[in-house]
Amino acid sequence: MTKAVRGFKIRKYRLQLSILSILIALWILYTSVSPRTFLSYGIYYSLMSTLPLYAIMSLGLTCVIIAGEIDLSFPDVMAFSGFVFSALFVGTGNIWLAFFCCLICGFAAGAFNGVLVTKARIPSLVATLGTSFFWRGSEVVLSGGWGVILSDAEKTAFRQILVGRLGGIVPGGTVPAQAIWFVLFTIVFWIVLNRTKLGAHMYFAGDNLEGARMMGINVDRVKILIFTIMGGSAAFAGTLANMEVLYYWPTLGSGFLLRTIASVFLGGTAYFGGIGTIFGTFIGSIIIGSLETGIVAIGISGFWVQVAEGVVIIIAVVAQAILRRGRGAT
Repeated sequence: MTKAVRGFKIRKYRLQLSILSILIALWILYTSVSPRTFLSYGIYYSLMSTLPLYAIMSLGLTCVIIAGEIDLSFPDVMAFSGFVFSALFVGTGNIWLAFFCCLICGFAAGAFNGVLVTKARIPSLVATLGTSFFWRGSEVVLSGGWGVILSDAEKTAFRQILVGRLGGIVPGGTVPAQAIWFVLFTIVFWIVLNRTKLGAHMYFAGDNLEGARMMGINVDRVKILIFTIMGGSAAFAGTLANMEVLYYWPTLGSGFLLRTIASVFLGGTAYFGGIGTIFGTFIGSIIIGSLETGIVAIGISGFWVQVAEGVVIIIAVVAQAILRRGRGAT
């Protein structure tokens, strides 16, 4: 392999390697300060139980932002779809029917966002801000602000598949099934983004919209599809959350907006579109998920968690702006 080829590969994966190095550096810091916590399996078990609830949505949001758009409604789509699942399960007793309708609801909500953006020509920031209020308000009205107990699902195969504990994967412990789902979603999204025409069209649409249209790409269809996928991801995450605690909360998804966006930007996805990787988001979501645990474990008040997440977003956006100017100068 020539030096030129090696240099190209290093530049190509430089951003992903730098994100991975941040995760490793944080882990070394956490382990040095609190070895008893971070050298035991319990902390990672807890992380694998909770992180996928927003990390799966961060994968879908990565595709949306790569295509040059933004979605602010996914926590509320998550809540509305979660309510649909809970209400249908309690009303019919058929958990698979409830899950199917929940996914359809999520896909439909995402497609509606896509139509508003592409056909009505409403900026995605404004469109999804409006639909976020609509879905959250509809969920609160329909639920009456009351939660739903889902204890009848505890012994079902459905719950075992989604959030069951899998033994034999790690020595002396079990792995939450939602962590496996997160890995599977990551692989699928990586394949779509890197090995399909749809993935290539996302990059083209985000990098040069008019150029993509001149190349014959149906940009509207691409954007509707990625918003639809985003809605489905939110619905699936909502079901995971319901099954994990066997309870539907009307406030479901309320704390996930910042963490999901932070995971995407920290992972190297550019806010202006056309740049981003699924691997980067995968690592970024782990970093964001570990911040709260790490901050508390090293003896700092948990009130600083949101400050740390805000700083992470600012640093990521500033770094991308610097890289963009650097690219323009070369």
